Amino acid sequence: MTAEQARLAAALRELRTRTGLSLAALAAKTAFSKSSWERYLNGRTLPPRTAVQELCRLAGEPDGRCLALWEIAESEWSGRAAEAGRADTPAQASSPVASPAADPVLPPPGAPTETAQGGGHRGAVTVAVLASVCAVALGGVAVALLLLPRHSDEPRTAAATPSTSGPHCRASSCEGRSPIDMYCAATPDTVATRHTAAGAWLEVRYSKVCGTSWARMWGTRVGDRLELTADGRARRAEVENAVDADNFVYTPMTVTRPGTVLRTCFRPAEGGKEECFDSVSR
Repeated sequence: MTAEQARLAAALRELRTRTGLSLAALAAKTAFSKSSWERYLNGRTLPPRTAVQELCRLAGEPDGRCLALWEIAESEWSGRAAEAGRADTPAQASSPVASPAADPVLPPPGAPTETAQGGGHRGAVTVAVLASVCAVALGGVAVALLLLPRHSDEPRTAAATPSTSGPHCRASSCEGRSPIDMYCAATPDTVATRHTAAGAWLEVRYSKVCGTSWARMWGTRVGDRLELTADGRARRAEVENAVDADNFVYTPMTVTRPGTVLRTCFRPAEGGKEECFDSVSR
């Protein structure tokens, strides 16, 4: 279970407590079985989006926050967020490089040989050679010790990696990036919601933490397009296939501040009339 699934499951358990319903009563009031609810609330299975909506309805809770948690958890569950997580992970430190061992110390050219010098000099040369061998051996042991894993009872500081629960970007570094992959969609404000004549739903969202806005659509058809414009910058999204049509489709983020006017336009695929509306980030 990922950290995002755990957050979602905790939020769902809180809502279920607020309803005062048992699992059997919850199953009776929704389209999901008692065993299914048990798995959803324990975090063993990612619930369908409609299950989250039904529990919010029963608890009298606006579904925006829980659906945002669900979206991020679903991204983790499906693996879509893995690529972004890998791109943001710092490179691991390289392993220590072993220095080559020093060559043995040999007598300089032309020095008297062991035979010529007699027994006393023979001992000196022998000691010198043994010292060289010991130095080489000690150097090899030192290198081996450096390469061996270190075991210690002292706590070690973990390598700095991005938090999976916090945003991976802020302000200008978020420009043009996915609100899901960058974890900006956890607790956004819903600025506006529209139900189009073509049947699609639109939402404009703003994240105070990331300092960005984006739009999303669902209930769409292949070919539907969405555009969000802020301060002259336009970010666009299109429903490209049946998988997109069955899920949320998001525009990339654009940097905004409280009070920024956001222009949202929906263009249906089958020749319907374009629908545009204005909203203000807050």
